[in-house]
Amino acid sequence: MAEITASLVKELREKTGAGMMDCKKALNETLGDLEKAVDWLRTKGLSAASKKAGRVAAEGLVGVAAEGTRGAVIEVNAETDFVGRNEQFQKFVTAATRIALEQGGDLAKVAAAPYPGTGRDVQAELTNLIATIGENMSLRRAASISVSDGVVVAYTHNAVAPDLGKIGVLVALESAGDKTKLAALAKQLAMHVAAANPQSLTVADLDKALIERERAVLAEKAGQSGKAADIVAKMVEGGLRKFHQEVVLLEQAFVMDGKTKVSKVVEEAGKQVGGPVRIAGYLRFALGEGIEKKSEDFAAEVAAQLKK
Repeated sequence: MAEITASLVKELREKTGAGMMDCKKALNETLGDLEKAVDWLRTKGLSAASKKAGRVAAEGLVGVAAEGTRGAVIEVNAETDFVGRNEQFQKFVTAATRIALEQGGDLAKVAAAPYPGTGRDVQAELTNLIATIGENMSLRRAASISVSDGVVVAYTHNAVAPDLGKIGVLVALESAGDKTKLAALAKQLAMHVAAANPQSLTVADLDKALIERERAVLAEKAGQSGKAADIVAKMVEGGLRKFHQEVVLLEQAFVMDGKTKVSKVVEEAGKQVGGPVRIAGYLRFALGEGIEKKSEDFAAEVAAQLKK
């Protein structure tokens, strides 16, 4: 059993938004297993973990670039939000994004590629920027996407400069239809992806472990209803269908009208662009997602509560 420390309680609260004492109880009930504690809180209706788990405190910028049938996205981290507004840093991320496009989203190749006009590679230029600005920075991740016939369109949410911001999205549409109309649809879909944060393109693509975890939570909650086993089973399956509508792109309601399934929007778009349309893929980078938060004074508050 893991020790139930103040920092562990703090981490669970940050993941779930639940109260401190509820977090402590959840950890005690699950023998200190953080992920099981998240699910325990959810079964008790005490957590909005699925919506809050992505809240992190990393800074920097996400850059996107799209050109015809290909696109790339990169994340460069810094210590403070102030650096994200620095023109030198913005210039670096813009250049690194273009290089990521040239290098097919391979981060190692990006780091080793020549940085324009300096005689240094990208990593060396970043090291130079660290010395200039006086704050630690890092190339965190990069990725690319392409289609053989169609368009790739980029969208940046919370932009601080063209193609730089807190969330970067690329959407790739495969179609032989009108490319201008196709690009307009891709832009709307990219805005949808930024807002709705789908976890997969199709139900089949969804992480099986994520599905089973959700099924277990739904079964636990449905079991508490006291209804017959066959009714509980139907409740679980109904809950899974709702879950798919929340996290699978093609099953989600299109944010532009709040009711039409994305799959239907894409199907109908074929009539407008002059040929069948298929979402070949998408990429969504949210600044700092998955990076552990820095310690805060809040830990002292948690420790005080634990002593009661």
